[in-house]
Amino acid sequence: MTDITPQLTALFGERLKENEPMSKHTNFRIGGPARWFVDAKTEDEIRQAVELATNSGVPYFVLGGGSNTLCNDAGYEGLVIQIGMRAHRIEGNKAYAEAGVISAALARAAAEAGLAGFEWAISLPGTIGGAVRGNAGCYGGEIKDTLVSARVLHDGKIVEISNANLKFGYRESAIKHSNDIVLSATFELKPGDRDALLAKEKDLLERRKKSQPLYAGSAGCVFKNFEAADDAQLQRIAAKIDVTLPPEMIASRRLGAGWVIDQLDLKGKRIGGAMISPEHGNFIINTGNATASDIVQLIAMAKMYARDRFGIQLEEEVQYLGS
Repeated sequence: MTDITPQLTALFGERLKENEPMSKHTNFRIGGPARWFVDAKTEDEIRQAVELATNSGVPYFVLGGGSNTLCNDAGYEGLVIQIGMRAHRIEGNKAYAEAGVISAALARAAAEAGLAGFEWAISLPGTIGGAVRGNAGCYGGEIKDTLVSARVLHDGKIVEISNANLKFGYRESAIKHSNDIVLSATFELKPGDRDALLAKEKDLLERRKKSQPLYAGSAGCVFKNFEAADDAQLQRIAAKIDVTLPPEMIASRRLGAGWVIDQLDLKGKRIGGAMISPEHGNFIINTGNATASDIVQLIAMAKMYARDRFGIQLEEEVQYLGS
């Protein structure tokens, strides 16, 4: 592999780190060293870093907040580009945020400005860039609901892509299936009562605190919720599960992954230092000394049980870094 240290030093100076432990940059607190790690502060730095890596045949990975990334124990033989652009502003009914902005920070800023439509994101881990890429959502809201457009690095050029052209789906977007990099996003919100919005955000944070294992390293939800293809498939699955499906799951034909794992009686299951959370079946936590291998084995176990017992194919939300 080409040594691009001199070029990266010229671009980033002291912000270039070599053999940087990824355990310092992921919410799992797991991961070996990245050969090169940079914190990019501008769109042009991201563009130049990607161009350098591409032209040099060096693999690269774009990192947001590290909330849904599992890095290999051996590390990553390539360049990790962390998006360090964290500016946001409110103008009228619109909110603008660079890709490195923490989603919860934008949610709080919008509520403070008396703008409604983004308060659900107060409990969303990670950054705006990752949220747009994966059409993140929780508590009934999704990124696609209020996004106007995203500014994206596409084939070396910076372009603006509208909501319609991002082809959003459940935890899906066109960006997720390309090499495009989200640089910033624009949202259109609606006027609301500031105090009521802040109270709602406080309530959502309390609900999150009671239902999720915030005391340990995790990637948030490990799996997407399962979507049945049709009513017939849903009925076949229901026949294999001992309890009645919740009405909202029947209506949406979408089974919560955490609920499925709960029915499999896997909460509290451990492999090494990793454990399926006793509080929430869709969380795998690092109890202190977990390895990436421990996490991967628990993921594989949950998928196998769901497939073999219920005919459900769970799909990961978590991204893997390294082989």
